[in-house]
Amino acid sequence: MLKPPTYNIADSNIANLGTDLEKKVKQAAADKEPAWENAGKAVGIQAWRMEKFKVVPVAAADVGTFYSGDSYIVLNTHKAPPPSDKLLWNVHFWLGAHTTQDEAGTAAYKTVELDDKLRGAAVQYREVQGHESEEFAKLFPNGIKILAGGVETGFRHVKPEEYKPRLLHIKGTKKAISAVEVPLAGASFNEGDAFILDNGLKIYQWSGKSAGIFEKNKAATLARALDEERAGKATVEVFTQDNDGGFPWNLVGGKPAKFGAATPDTAPNGTKRLLKVSDAGGKLTITKVAEGTVKKDQLKDDDVYIFDTVNTVYVWVGAKASPAEKKNGLGFAQTYLGQEKRPAYLPIVRIFSGGENETFNAQFD
Repeated sequence: MLKPPTYNIADSNIANLGTDLEKKVKQAAADKEPAWENAGKAVGIQAWRMEKFKVVPVAAADVGTFYSGDSYIVLNTHKAPPPSDKLLWNVHFWLGAHTTQDEAGTAAYKTVELDDKLRGAAVQYREVQGHESEEFAKLFPNGIKILAGGVETGFRHVKPEEYKPRLLHIKGTKKAISAVEVPLAGASFNEGDAFILDNGLKIYQWSGKSAGIFEKNKAATLARALDEERAGKATVEVFTQDNDGGFPWNLVGGKPAKFGAATPDTAPNGTKRLLKVSDAGGKLTITKVAEGTVKKDQLKDDDVYIFDTVNTVYVWVGAKASPAEKKNGLGFAQTYLGQEKRPAYLPIVRIFSGGENETFNAQFD
């Protein structure tokens, strides 16, 4: 079985507005994108998958399940704090590890289009599989579920007698837990994480001896959610590394002679930095404003700024910034990641002056 190619996040088209891809996307949308007709009109979460330059709605029951071979847009519509009843929007475009260049570019361009539909008032987020922002993770109380392949392999469309076992690796911390499909093999297990062997109407939960309490709890939550998806007809069995005699190891090719250590978490290094961005001279320039200690009053409404908080890169757009700077904010941030050799997977967030949220404000000294 051939392993699908991994998408190179550094090659994303979000920094290249005006390319042939953008023209194809706009042409496919014609004069109006029907997918946005009811977008953001009521509180809740909506999602769309990219298919050949088109935007296809995701069924409400499937929101929170992603395929590593696809790209998605997720819209979170929520209300401003009381006494206001104003609607606010966060738009996340999510890139699977094995998505195509065209799908990733389409998700980026369509995010801008959706933001235009919402009068430019949305906060935009770029999310990369395995490195999702905390804001994105919060949208899914049961955790993010990432399955292999494209959506056409979905469990929901398979008859019960045709279920194919799959193994989900549950990993993370209190802030963010994800369940990612891994090869159906004993070698995929380790003693530091939790796993779910999904065999249709039989669901097996297994935890390594060093698995964290949050991973165990999320594994249990996901197992119950899978049971509910199958109308309560599934049975769930729970095992631990030291008590797994009844675990169906035959489904994964046999129990490994030894379990490896937990997969290490990746954490970026660095120092907070604030940089001013300009393309006034026809060439993008990035000038450092502050490092280490960053004050919010250093943001000026005439300009666009990149605020690198180590774990997330924000693009703050001043109200008086040029139209080009407003449109290309996410592209500016990606250019910055490449120039400064920062991890290409870091979440990128574009936020306008006056639309700052609590998470953004909390980053300042």
